[in-house]
Amino acid sequence: MSGQAARTPSSSQPILLREMIGSIAVLTLNRPAARNSLSTAMIASLHAALNDIGGDKAVRGVVLAANGPAFSAGHDMKELTARRTDPDRGRAFFAETMNACSAMMQAIVHLPKPVVAAVQGIATAAGCQLVASCDLAIASEAAQFATPGVDIGLFCSTPMVALSRNVPRKQAMEMLLTGEPVPASRAREIGLVNRVVAAGTERDAAIALAQQVALKSAYTVKLGKEAFYRQAEMSLADAYRYAAEVMTENMMARDAEEGIGAFIEKRTPTWRDE
Repeated sequence: MSGQAARTPSSSQPILLREMIGSIAVLTLNRPAARNSLSTAMIASLHAALNDIGGDKAVRGVVLAANGPAFSAGHDMKELTARRTDPDRGRAFFAETMNACSAMMQAIVHLPKPVVAAVQGIATAAGCQLVASCDLAIASEAAQFATPGVDIGLFCSTPMVALSRNVPRKQAMEMLLTGEPVPASRAREIGLVNRVVAAGTERDAAIALAQQVALKSAYTVKLGKEAFYRQAEMSLADAYRYAAEVMTENMMARDAEEGIGAFIEKRTPTWRDE
């Protein structure tokens, strides 16, 4: 998928934009009038773009940004509510939507390239989940984060999965139980985002961070990212056993041999991504 992605049936405007800046693919949510809510079409477009990028050797990193004042308001509640008139009161559609969204979030985690969120405005519910699912996140001073489902009788259970894997339990529970927005500075303190920058500079800062990682061996980044998420779910002993296997495999790689040699010889390594 290149250039401009899927379009809504009733609009000629692409709902997801894609451009290349050097070796970085920038994906931009483009439903500003709907606060970039994650409709089924948006979820499918994001998932398709990630699948396409995964096998594209020209792409060494991804930045996920958004147009308009909001990063993402989460699931499209109007779309979900419209299915209440289905014979099953929408149960099948709700399940399909939640599972599709969960698969898309996991595609970010499983992507063999770093994904950096550039958050310019509020990110709520599944929008907050989207930020938490990215490997790194840059937030504008104007950004806010919330999981306010509890306020409308819909606990943010799927956003909870990513949120609770990013921030300490009590901070996650406070966000989930109160629904109160967290400012960017606090989001950084609890580990939801990496850096807070001046409003309007978050996109460039995210691209710069992605470019910094893109200078490394793509093979090493792929191996390390996969290992990071896998070991986090293991016991301490199992994590060390698995990490030792990964380190051994990594040492056998051509890029590790080159990188270590370059370090010893005090020269710049030449990566072959293998």
